[in-house]
Amino acid sequence: MATEADLLLYKENPKTAYFAAELERLAVEEKELKEMATGDLGELAKDDLARIEEQKAALLAEIEKILDKEKLEEEFPNEAILEIRAGVGGEEAALFAEELSHMYRAYADQCGWQVRVLSESKTDLGGYKEVVLEVKGLEVYKRLRFETGVHRVQRIPATEKSGRVHTSTASVAILPIRKKHTIEINPGDIEMEFSRAGGAGGQNVNKVETAVRIVHKPTGLEARSQSERNQLGNREKAMAVLLAKLEQHEEEKARAKLSADRKLQIGTGDRSEKVRTYNVLQDRITDHRIKESWHNLPLIFAGNINPLLDALAAAQTGVEAVA
Repeated sequence: MATEADLLLYKENPKTAYFAAELERLAVEEKELKEMATGDLGELAKDDLARIEEQKAALLAEIEKILDKEKLEEEFPNEAILEIRAGVGGEEAALFAEELSHMYRAYADQCGWQVRVLSESKTDLGGYKEVVLEVKGLEVYKRLRFETGVHRVQRIPATEKSGRVHTSTASVAILPIRKKHTIEINPGDIEMEFSRAGGAGGQNVNKVETAVRIVHKPTGLEARSQSERNQLGNREKAMAVLLAKLEQHEEEKARAKLSADRKLQIGTGDRSEKVRTYNVLQDRITDHRIKESWHNLPLIFAGNINPLLDALAAAQTGVEAVA
């Protein structure tokens, strides 16, 4: 049975407000029937009261389904920020970062997800120093959440004349964009910079300072956006990314307080953790967290990463079942 406090919460939620109003209407009707449930009207009123109880139960069941779905969407939102940065290895690391970007975009296409570039910084050879992508679609965060960490590639660069194998790295971060935020940013704690956006977008892009960079001074975290055609749009995008980064920062601090035997996830979820090695010469990719390997790197770089993601999800389920 819904309490007054429950009804108030249902009414405040746009998705359950209609059902809350119906519950209130039925409550009034129920009260009137109970007052009438004497004399000759008794049996008829009892039938009506039974009908009302059934309707109330059906409404509460619908509300519960909506709230359960919202809870799941809050834990695994259908929108995330995918950030890739070149690490150790100079130009070769930047080219690897670009390759990872293509891999994730190809996978997003297979899933029917939408991908937008929020900001990017390229090298002279076309690699990425850093790229930030906005990804939207069904189960985006649920599928990609274990990609956070350091990815390592071992191969002979095209520019290497002696045939020496180079090891380069790129870091990946998957940041969920949630509708309900646990952090409030003090306006005095942020510093905002504006600049001209680079890349495609017409002459206006290069003449007006539409690109936005926001720095959170207490933590040093920053976020950029140059995808929108106006400054306001880029401010909103950059702020959303900054909020996601701050929430991840707080989650990492909370996880660090837990002892190793209480970690209920694959790895730490920290972008400094080495998670995967792509060995091109041996045509093998190894995930160090679950100690599994796969072959056919060209296929994987083409976006066919479902087997890897499935294995990580299965391992996580197993950890949670034991805990």
